[in-house]
Amino acid sequence: MTSTSKYLIREQDVEGYSPANHHGTVNRRLVSAANVGARHMELLLGTLEKGGGALPHAHPGMEQACYLLEGTAEVQVEGETFTMQPGDTCFFPEDSMHIFRVTSDTPVRLLVIYSPPYGENPARVRRPE
Repeated sequence: MTSTSKYLIREQDVEGYSPANHHGTVNRRLVSAANVGARHMELLLGTLEKGGGALPHAHPGMEQACYLLEGTAEVQVEGETFTMQPGDTCFFPEDSMHIFRVTSDTPVRLLVIYSPPYGENPARVRRPE
């Protein structure tokens, strides 16, 4: 059933897309300027299949946080590597090079917050040189 509220977002009502610089990933933009008028943040739900993840990249002038709901992942940020399990949160400071890789046999589901909003704007991503 589709939501009738301007401010209630249901996962099944949001179209998925494959983000740039990622593989085996489907994101759903749950909170954005397009659907609820958010101007200063963006919330995504990401589903990453076994072996999926993000290649090395950074977001100039933008902070990112991830909250892991399901599965496990290995994360590297600015040369520090750690394993995430459900209930863990990681933070990527602005312009910090990072990598995200699924390590579980089951898909990873995670919430991703960007501030300011990313919107898959190519000008808001930097790859290693």
